[in-house]
Amino acid sequence: MERFAIGLMSGTSLDGIDAALVRLVGEADITLVEFISVPYNSEQRAKLLRLCQPGQATVEDICSMNFKLGELFAEATLELLHKAQFSAEQIAVIGSHGQTIYHIPGESTLQIGEPSIIAQRTGITTVADFRPADIAAGGQGAPLVPYFDQIIFGEQHASYVTAVQNIGGIGNVTVVGNGTEALPWIAFDTGPGNMIIDAVVRSVTEGTMTYDKDGQMAAQGRVDASLLETLMQDPYFSQPLPKTTGRERYGSAFTSQLLKESALSPQDLVATVTAFTAESIADQYRRFILPYVTIDRVVIGGGGSRNKTLLKMIQERLDCPVYVHEDFGISSDAKEAMAFAMLADATLRRAANNVPRATGAKKPAVLGKIVLPGE
Repeated sequence: MERFAIGLMSGTSLDGIDAALVRLVGEADITLVEFISVPYNSEQRAKLLRLCQPGQATVEDICSMNFKLGELFAEATLELLHKAQFSAEQIAVIGSHGQTIYHIPGESTLQIGEPSIIAQRTGITTVADFRPADIAAGGQGAPLVPYFDQIIFGEQHASYVTAVQNIGGIGNVTVVGNGTEALPWIAFDTGPGNMIIDAVVRSVTEGTMTYDKDGQMAAQGRVDASLLETLMQDPYFSQPLPKTTGRERYGSAFTSQLLKESALSPQDLVATVTAFTAESIADQYRRFILPYVTIDRVVIGGGGSRNKTLLKMIQERLDCPVYVHEDFGISSDAKEAMAFAMLADATLRRAANNVPRATGAKKPAVLGKIVLPGE
């Protein structure tokens, strides 16, 4: 049966709201109909960033921003519907990840962007707050996108062992395809993605640049081997699976210390932290994937897929072809929002939509809380 769903995503990079309208047929057939990305303005981003810093925000700040962000998510949904020339009545469900404010893996998690506001403003049933049910089932509460990766890259391309690597603010991988039964865990966070790169670029350019477009600044610098070796001693990399991480580890405190101790030129520092992301991905593959299976290919998505220098560094460290999502007809920008549309659709069908071998949950669980729009 054909139905349409909307996915909403705001990630650790705090760039803005991604909104994807998808067409679903059956349980595994998904097509992107329309996609928009609504950037946060500087004030909104600053407020959200403040909420993510321990001791920086009050309970009042979090409470207030929860509703304000819900309004922004609703506005993005209405803008998407207008662009696609769809009515609210044509949409079965909205799946909203919200914005993670703080995440304690396996213990507690908090995402804001009030779904009641989204449902009331749009008139569409909304599913949100996906992570807590997995934690209640004994899991880490993340990653959640492996549900999408298993269907799209696992079931539809089963003859290959594919490492589906997302590089957003944080990097995470899902390994799918025949042979992955040998893996104790099929998904986990590999460590930093764009978060440290973006923060360093903003600092060294005094805010005139917010990210390293196409990896141009990194391409002009030289990697400092000594600093890279020091960075790779971070204890997260030796931590056993299952594991997840976020801004709590690789946020402003991490970058501030790095900037304080570094005497490198701006170009060399950006090159080195870009190599840090690449090396951390390769390191985690060597530790937790390659002892069990041989990877046939890596498919990279997220904002990092547009960083040509980063892609080159990853390719140099892995003995297999490296692709981007667009090579398979999937938008890197829209993928995570598409995933939450699919997750919400599964919730309405009462279908388990966590992946225990990704999160460490003791059992399958139906994720998300359903908010009805009323009459």
